[in-house]
Amino acid sequence: MTSDLLHIVGGLALLVVAGDFLVRGAVGLARRLGIPALIVGLTVVAFGTSAPELMVSVAAALEGQAGIALGNVVGSNTANILLVLGLPALIATIRTDQDDLRKSYLVMLATAVLFIVISFLGPIGWPHALVLLAGLALMLGDQIRDALAHRAAQSAAATGSDVPVFEDQMPWAKILIFLALGLVGLPIGADLLVDGASNIARAFGVSETVIGLTLVAVGTSLPELSASVMAAIKGRADVAMGNVLGSNVFNLLGIIGVAGLISPMAVPAQMLRFDLWVMLGITLLLGPIIFRRWSIGRATGLAFVALYALYVGVLMVGFT
Repeated sequence: MTSDLLHIVGGLALLVVAGDFLVRGAVGLARRLGIPALIVGLTVVAFGTSAPELMVSVAAALEGQAGIALGNVVGSNTANILLVLGLPALIATIRTDQDDLRKSYLVMLATAVLFIVISFLGPIGWPHALVLLAGLALMLGDQIRDALAHRAAQSAAATGSDVPVFEDQMPWAKILIFLALGLVGLPIGADLLVDGASNIARAFGVSETVIGLTLVAVGTSLPELSASVMAAIKGRADVAMGNVLGSNVFNLLGIIGVAGLISPMAVPAQMLRFDLWVMLGITLLLGPIIFRRWSIGRATGLAFVALYALYVGVLMVGFT
C-alpha cells in the first residue's frame, strides 16, 4: 500500500512538473509565432495541459482499464469547469466580456452531446474514435483559420501581437528544453499514477471508475488549474477561459478518440446513469455566464467549488 501511495504522489508530482514545463514551452513558442490570446488558450495551452489526461487514458486503455480511461476524461471535464474556474475566481475575478467566447462554448457543448450519444452506442471502438478525431480535426482547422486571419489583419495594421505570456519571451533553446522535459516526464508520471490508483482501487473495493472520476481526474487537471490561476492573477481571462473550453473539447474528441483506437472501451453503467449527465449539466451551467458575459467572482467561484465537493461526496457515498 505504501508503495502504491508513493506511486500516486510521485506520478502526480511528475505530471504537474512536466505539464508545467510543457505549457511554458508551448506558450513561449506561441508568443514567438504571434498567435492571439484566446486561440493560445483554446489550443496550445489547452492541449498542453490536457497532455496528462491523454497519457493517463492511453495507459489505462492499453491495460484494459476502461473505467479509468473514461472516468479520467469525464471527471476531468467536470473538474475543469468547477475547480479550474472556481478556484482561480477566489483569487481574482475572471471576466468573460473581453472576448467573444460564444462559438467556443457552443463547440464544447456540441462535443459533450456527441460524446454522450456515442457512449450510449458503445462500446467505444475505432468507428466511434474516428468520428471523435474527425470532430477534433474540424475544430483545429477552424482555429487555424482564425489564427491566420488574425495574423493577416495584424500584419496589415502593423500592430503588436496580443499573445499572452506567463513569462518574458523565451529563447528558442529554452522553449525546446521545456517541451522536451514535458514530453518525457508526462508518460512516466501517467504510468506511475495509473498503476498506483488501480492497486488502491482493488485493495479498498472502490471501483476504478470512481478512482478515475476523482483522484486521477483532479490530479491530471492540476496543469489546467495552475495555468488558469496564473492567467487569472495576470488578468488574462481569455487564457483561463480558453484553457477550460479547449481542454474539455480535446479531452472528449482527442483523448477518447486516441484511446478508442487502441482498445474498445465499454462505458460503465454508472457513468451512463450519472456522470455523463453531471458533465452535461455543468457544461450547460456555464452557458448563461458566457452568453450574458457575466464575470466569475468569488461568490460564483465558491459555488463552483462547493458543487464539485458535493459531486465527489455523492460519488464516494453512492458508488463505492
